[in-house]
Amino acid sequence: MPPPRLEPLQHVDAGVLNVAYFDAGPAQGPPVLLMHGFPYDIHAYAEVAPMLAAKRCRVIVPYLRGYGATRFVDAATPRSGEQAALGADLLALMDALALPRAVLAGYDWGGRAACVVAALWPQRCAGLVSYNSYNIQHIANAMQPLSPDGERRLWYQYYFHSERGRAGLAAHRRALCKLLWQTWSPTWTFDDATFERSAAAFDNPDFVDVVIHSYRHRFGLVPGDPAYAAIEKRLAAHDAHRFSGARSHRIVPGVGHNMPQEAPQVFADAVLELVQRA
Repeated sequence: MPPPRLEPLQHVDAGVLNVAYFDAGPAQGPPVLLMHGFPYDIHAYAEVAPMLAAKRCRVIVPYLRGYGATRFVDAATPRSGEQAALGADLLALMDALALPRAVLAGYDWGGRAACVVAALWPQRCAGLVSYNSYNIQHIANAMQPLSPDGERRLWYQYYFHSERGRAGLAAHRRALCKLLWQTWSPTWTFDDATFERSAAAFDNPDFVDVVIHSYRHRFGLVPGDPAYAAIEKRLAAHDAHRFSGARSHRIVPGVGHNMPQEAPQVFADAVLELVQRA
């Protein structure tokens, strides 16, 4: 039996994007936005979304820019993958759906988008679940080296800095992304059907451009989209100590990079704690 899909998809114009998203649960329930990372898609939440909807939450799971059925409205818009763009996209989606506040949850790129909104527009964030911890990038410090072992783990980012890497991602996107799944989640056993369910999202015509820009911009190697320069300037002044209110840091043993798909009940429970407090 094939793995379940998050369907049907809804579409809404939000900022520079026409966003494709899954929407479940009662329309008047407390809203929760679940944001996926790289290289994954909305099906990272295939188990989490029904759990939250069953608890009467309104659950919205969007494809990020460059993934799945989400498209840029204007062909002239730069295919930026910078953190400010991801945060602006999330804020624009909330505006388009008339959501004044919501619990924001995500990991990797999606967690970064949630952190950006929480940091710069805290009145819109009813609670934040950010797996992989606080992950707003401090681009001014991007050239400070990590330990050799830390640097080794970033091989794919350095690969994307070259035109060889761009060509490699374009030509071998499924094989490369599957390798990252296996490397980053060594205890997670997923089958080919589960991977292919998400891999279809990488066929988006803007996937390669957005990914390459993201991994070059975070090292200061390419300029950002001027439309987000003011947001990036504000983000440069933010760090974790600027968050206020109750905060809990937890470690989940044995879980890799894709927590909502590897440990869906744990992730759903963390979101529900915030929903109940909001």
